[in-house]
Amino acid sequence: MKAVILAGGKGTRGKPYTEFFPKAMSPINGKPVIDYIVKYLKSFSFVKEIIIISDFNGLGGQIKNYYEKQKGITFVQDSQSGTGGDILHIEKNLKGESEFLLWFVDNLCAIDLKKMKELFKDKKSLACIATRTKRREETGFAVVENGIVKEFKEKPVMKLQLSECLGIYMLDSQIIKRIKKTKQKEINLSFDILQKLSKEGKISAFDIEDREWIDAESPMVLERNEKTVRKIIKQMGL
Repeated sequence: MKAVILAGGKGTRGKPYTEFFPKAMSPINGKPVIDYIVKYLKSFSFVKEIIIISDFNGLGGQIKNYYEKQKGITFVQDSQSGTGGDILHIEKNLKGESEFLLWFVDNLCAIDLKKMKELFKDKKSLACIATRTKRREETGFAVVENGIVKEFKEKPVMKLQLSECLGIYMLDSQIIKRIKKTKQKEINLSFDILQKLSKEGKISAFDIEDREWIDAESPMVLERNEKTVRKIIKQMGL
């Protein structure tokens, strides 16, 4: 199985930091966030190659310079045609593969890819999405009865009514045929492709359960959630 890391995007939420470096290069203990993802992916024996997609003619060039000529990593220029367009853009790189992993670079999580792969196969789905049904809130909450605060709950773990979708996917290569049928200049994988597949019951969900996850959108977010980041890295075994 090949793993594809989407490390492009404008990094709008990470400004002003992302005006100087891509969010993939946001530092954690002196190393970029993408390096933790790359090392974690390599820890799984079934991941035989990592394809990094980014704007290497722009700030993404910093990613390429960081890895130089490291074995097992292929660099592909961002197609500038959306997440679906990027997958279509690497069709040749995925030739002969029956499925592949897609990881958005701003997702930091020690997800059990082995179990996710097993679920993906068992459900015979065309796509499997990492999800979670609970999360720790960043603000405090109060228990209120008749306008009177009875108790405070600081940053509680809340059970979600809907499953939250994370940016880690396992996709059947048939997904490329679906993308080809979409005659659009820019193709969003979630809205233009997966939304339709969900109506056909062809998408499975892998719940990360008690594993931590963080949206690594900027150095500020990583610093503010330092404790969570340390826990994730420990779960990754890095």
